[in-house]
Amino acid sequence: MSGPETSRTDSEITRLARGTLLPAFPGALPPRWLLEEVERGLGGVTVFAINGNVPGTEELAALTAELRKAGDPLVTIDEEGGDVTRLTGHVTASPYPGNAALGAVDDPELTRRVYRSLGAELAEAGVNLNFAPSVDVNTAADNPVIGTRSFGSDAELVARHAAAAVTGTQEAGVAACAKHFPGHGATVADSHLAVPVVDADMALLERRELVPFRAAIKAGTRAVMTGHLNLPAVTGGVPATLSRAAITGLLRGRLGYDGVIVTDALDMAGASGEIGIPEAAVRALLAGADLLCLGSREHHDSLRAVLAAIEEAVRSGRLPLDRLADAAARTRALRDWLADRAPATADRATGLEAARRAVRVSGELPDWRNGGKAPLVVEVAATGNIAVGPTPWGLGPWAPDAVRAEGSAAEAEDVLERASGRGLVVVLRDAHRHAGQRALAQALVAARPDTVVVEMGLPVWRPDGAVHLATYGAAHANAQAAAELLGLA
Repeated sequence: MSGPETSRTDSEITRLARGTLLPAFPGALPPRWLLEEVERGLGGVTVFAINGNVPGTEELAALTAELRKAGDPLVTIDEEGGDVTRLTGHVTASPYPGNAALGAVDDPELTRRVYRSLGAELAEAGVNLNFAPSVDVNTAADNPVIGTRSFGSDAELVARHAAAAVTGTQEAGVAACAKHFPGHGATVADSHLAVPVVDADMALLERRELVPFRAAIKAGTRAVMTGHLNLPAVTGGVPATLSRAAITGLLRGRLGYDGVIVTDALDMAGASGEIGIPEAAVRALLAGADLLCLGSREHHDSLRAVLAAIEEAVRSGRLPLDRLADAAARTRALRDWLADRAPATADRATGLEAARRAVRVSGELPDWRNGGKAPLVVEVAATGNIAVGPTPWGLGPWAPDAVRAEGSAAEAEDVLERASGRGLVVVLRDAHRHAGQRALAQALVAARPDTVVVEMGLPVWRPDGAVHLATYGAAHANAQAAAELLGLA
């Protein structure tokens, strides 16, 4: 060993480095290598439905119990409710509406109750750190990755609900993690695929992006997640996750946050696309991050590569060992906090209550209950984003003969023929972002002015003259609320 850390032992370096890592793994049971890493002091794991980690909540509870036989890992998950759900394993949509619906209702106490119930379900499954809430202020309607994950476009509204969501989650004994610092709402690029730019000076950041983070910090959020965002006025072209100016200067210094800082997944192109995951990990630690989420595809080989890169950075003097010790102290404080939490009770009825209160109807809905034949429901395909994943959506559970359309005006003739003699409901999702959805909806409304248009994304666009129903999300609860109003449930 050489350099300024010669007085430190290799084992101490390795122990502290391992404590910063949150790898993923395949399957419904922890593999042997993972249990061995947990025994050696691994920081924790991130569970992903796409890796087969969550076939069901009982199976997840069994998995987390096995992990805790080996040590005391943090078990983390992306469970936002709404469109981003992992607990249901992408088999069914969430029983809880997402942030856009909660923001539409604008009842912070309801938001607290929803997040408390969601947190209770996580705690029961053995998850103790939830990568939620998203507190991004969604000011870009064409945002490809936030959208309904945000409480809204008004900073003060988002701040109210950020505080309520943090409070509710942590009342259930689960640590909240406000994300994506310094704010992903003004972007039109997906950080899974590139480095989005937030073109805002400090004055604008203080009026907009930072307002909800200040509220979350005041509410006591135990963690904050960084976003892979380029803020030229702050980071000078470096993604915030890798920027000391963003993490140590802005978040720690200006906002006064002293809790755990977690990176968004380092396998995302916005963080590691040009430099690789091991180097991104070292730079994130240098910037001030405490826990490194490696990503869904990053298993044992990635863990070893990242661990080796951190060890080498310490031995060479590039990364001070005190920086790792600082991270370890914060994660230790988080574990101490978690050990003193009392359980809460889930209340899924709260989710349906919130979804029902969120629905907005323009025009008069037809009454098909006494007409005999149920309306034809047409669900128009919409590409999701990587964060959402393949979670099912739509009114299919309440409309067994629902048909799917790809989204083009050319499909209108066939749809109209199928709908002859019955009502017509067209289900869209973020139509403002999909020209084909708009073209088909306009053609159908022109031919059938009695068409009901259901928007299950953000209601930015609507066809002229149509009865319009907006759910502000595509969770199971949102769909049920719409189905009830349409007389399908």
